[in-house]
Amino acid sequence: MDFTLVASELLSATVRWLHVVAGIAWIGSSFYFIHLDLSLKKRAGLPDGVKGDAWQVHGGGFYQMIKFLVAPSKMPDELTWFKWEAYTTWLSGFALLVLVYYMQADLFLIDKSVLNMSAPMAAAIAFGSLVASWLVYEALCRSPLGKHEVALALVGYVYLVALTYGFTHVFSGRGAFTQIGALIGTIMVANVFAVIMPNQRKTVAALIAGEKPNPLWGELGKQRSVHNNYLTLPVVFLMLSNHHPLLFATKYNWIIVAIVLVVGPVIRHFFNARHEGKDSPWWTWFVAAFAMMLVLWLSTNGPKDGKAGALPATPTFAQVNEIVMSRCSMCHTAEPVWTGIGEAPKAIHLDTAEAIKLHAKLIALQAGYASAMPPGNVTEMTPEERQVIAAWYAAGAPGE
Repeated sequence: MDFTLVASELLSATVRWLHVVAGIAWIGSSFYFIHLDLSLKKRAGLPDGVKGDAWQVHGGGFYQMIKFLVAPSKMPDELTWFKWEAYTTWLSGFALLVLVYYMQADLFLIDKSVLNMSAPMAAAIAFGSLVASWLVYEALCRSPLGKHEVALALVGYVYLVALTYGFTHVFSGRGAFTQIGALIGTIMVANVFAVIMPNQRKTVAALIAGEKPNPLWGELGKQRSVHNNYLTLPVVFLMLSNHHPLLFATKYNWIIVAIVLVVGPVIRHFFNARHEGKDSPWWTWFVAAFAMMLVLWLSTNGPKDGKAGALPATPTFAQVNEIVMSRCSMCHTAEPVWTGIGEAPKAIHLDTAEAIKLHAKLIALQAGYASAMPPGNVTEMTPEERQVIAAWYAAGAPGE
């Protein structure tokens, strides 16, 4: 076994583990503090300058949480800063982006049937879009539009959907979904690094100097924190979607992203409204359910490069066997011949008739109803071949 290959796989698994754990910590603290802020109640007897308090119980103990509108009258002896969970999530996520998508761009980022380009060019476009999009977002927030949250959200939504549409015409479907997820995640961590933390440091410095902190610093930090809260569910969905080809490798994949960018904030609105003590907006669940049914319908429209119309007549197994052997078995075999692949992906072998019959469902899912496989369509499977696979599976995957 190639030591370099084994080390690379272990590094990828370890970084992925770190990314998930850090993401749980970041999302958990984000949800908690938004909940806390919305549940604060103004009561008699609270110190001056306090917005309100909230009583909570956890782990067998009671907690009284209070929040100052700007800052306490003097600097406390100790402060807990919530930042490293955000930074670790992004750093580990970007490391995965490099390891999986930039260093293996030919397999996961590029689809030559979409746009034929080199791996360095694809990586440069991907990284450049992260930086450029953060600059666009930052400019919008600092413009007069930033004072009108609904208008800002609508402009931001249109921008993200347009960008997704563009990505699906530059990268593979898997690459496009991961890229828009990484882009949103970059904006979120930049909010922490470039706005929330600097403003908190200004407040602390003012307290130490015996000066009154500017209330605007806290208001700007709160605005970006709320943005992060509403973006959390879409970004989690996008980062998980690479495991589901009927999402990223289908004809209307960019519309699916557009729907998810609505569903996530709608669900968060329900919980935020409840935390604030308002009437529960149950309509949000009807919107979310309808939207996900629409996603289901869009996912049935076949691969991005698929042809419209009915499936062909039931093909023979010999036809399917020839397609899989010529398009898939060079990687899905005991000794893969594709450069950089040391063993069959997911330990799935497709180099015998028996194996093809055994994995009929996965073959149909990945290469018939979606265009996830071959990755980047490196073996140039045709739309007609995908239809043959889909028709074979729809007929019960006959073995003769």
